[in-house]
Amino acid sequence: MSTQATPSGHDGTDQPARSDGFVRGISEAIGGPLGEHAATGRGNRFWTATRIVLALACLALALHWVQKSPCQDGAWQNNSQYTQFCYTDVLALYYAEGLNEGKVPYRDHPVEYPVVTGYFMGAIGLPVHAVGDANPQMNQVQWFYNINAVVLSALAVVTVAVILALRRRRPWDAALFALAPALVLTATVNWDFLAIGLGAAGLYAWARSRPVLAGVLLGLAGAAKMWPLFILGPILVLALRAQRLRAALIALGSALATVFVVNLPVAVLYPEGWGRFFELNTTRAIDWGTFWYIGRYLDGKVNSGGVGDQGPFQWLSANIPTLNNLAYAIFALGCLAVAVLALRAPRRPRLAALSFLVVAIFLLSAKVWSQQFVLWLLPLIVLARPRWGAFLAWQIAEVCYFLAFYGELLGAQTGEPVIPEGVFVLAAALRWITVAVLCGFVIRDILHPEHDPVRANYADDPDGGVLDGAPDAPWLDRWRRPGVSNRAQPGVPVAVTVAKG
Repeated sequence: MSTQATPSGHDGTDQPARSDGFVRGISEAIGGPLGEHAATGRGNRFWTATRIVLALACLALALHWVQKSPCQDGAWQNNSQYTQFCYTDVLALYYAEGLNEGKVPYRDHPVEYPVVTGYFMGAIGLPVHAVGDANPQMNQVQWFYNINAVVLSALAVVTVAVILALRRRRPWDAALFALAPALVLTATVNWDFLAIGLGAAGLYAWARSRPVLAGVLLGLAGAAKMWPLFILGPILVLALRAQRLRAALIALGSALATVFVVNLPVAVLYPEGWGRFFELNTTRAIDWGTFWYIGRYLDGKVNSGGVGDQGPFQWLSANIPTLNNLAYAIFALGCLAVAVLALRAPRRPRLAALSFLVVAIFLLSAKVWSQQFVLWLLPLIVLARPRWGAFLAWQIAEVCYFLAFYGELLGAQTGEPVIPEGVFVLAAALRWITVAVLCGFVIRDILHPEHDPVRANYADDPDGGVLDGAPDAPWLDRWRRPGVSNRAQPGVPVAVTVAKG
């Protein structure tokens, strides 16, 4: 056995310049990491780590608002929304969904999003239209965007606050979220922060052992964008391993009941408008930047000379039902693999790690991967693996994809290519690869928990709620690898005491 020094301050708080190799290397430019016995001047400082991170998040959101400002008046001319990288669905759909005409979502116009997002759009759009009708000089679409931006930005700050609350001993982890370039570029491209904020609050409720509230919040989040419902799967698997199924089933039941209740009125009264979301997802073709798009491009290169049969990806692009089934099957197999990993790992994985893997697998296998979907992964990877090096490599890839995607949009609009198609496919491939690499690192941390940075500061799982510190179920021994047992391990900080050999 060998004992390692904990890379934390005297109060157990993580110090990234000592615990993170990438940050430590950068810190050498200013004299190296903070000394073990250095005075940190905690006292009554105003600028604590929590306040600094919250201020950084607000600054990033303000920069995002400035970045989108050229488009806010809705007067898009000469493709300015693409040349200035300021396109947002929030502005475009004010017209496309008929909100500028006072149309009630689902009743008067089918909406392509789940009901909570539709409710949200109507709750802001209809009053803005009513006030705008009474005041013709008012720019309705600009008001609509700015009100949405304020609410979505508030939800982004809530998400940062949740990360800080879940990582009180590691407050600088939340700086990964606050300083992410993807946050600056995509925060209000769509209404994703509605689901992210509710989903983060649901995770916090679960961490505080409130399964009913957790289920309700995750259900609301899932009724805004579907992906937060995927978090319920890891909760169930981990609860099975820890023999805490009652709490997990309560959360699952609460979530499903919430989804049912919020969908029922629209589904009964306006079934055609309600079904638009499901119809669109069923019939939608291969979208830009996905695994399937990359495969179709490579198929085209192989068959560009007209020699040989049609490639499999080209065939799938013309056979959408088969593509749907294949994507669903890959995702299901990925979820099954995550479940097996959760049960066979030498130590019960953390909830955030499994949640990140499930959502990442969904994106890696999906036929649609919109530019703003990067926001889904941000809070999960910060909670799952707060390491700066791989995180920044992923963010660089996302920025490259963002720029290439706008070039592709402009080329599609004008009919004249702005960048070679191969450049866009390369950017999409780099995004795909960096997310897959993050998954690999998370899996490594699960199989070798001594590498998990969060376990250096927490005995078990700070997000686990009723699972935190719970022993494994006795039946799990037959699943575990020979010679590995952790029934008594949840209280041992594995990053401090590491078995060698």
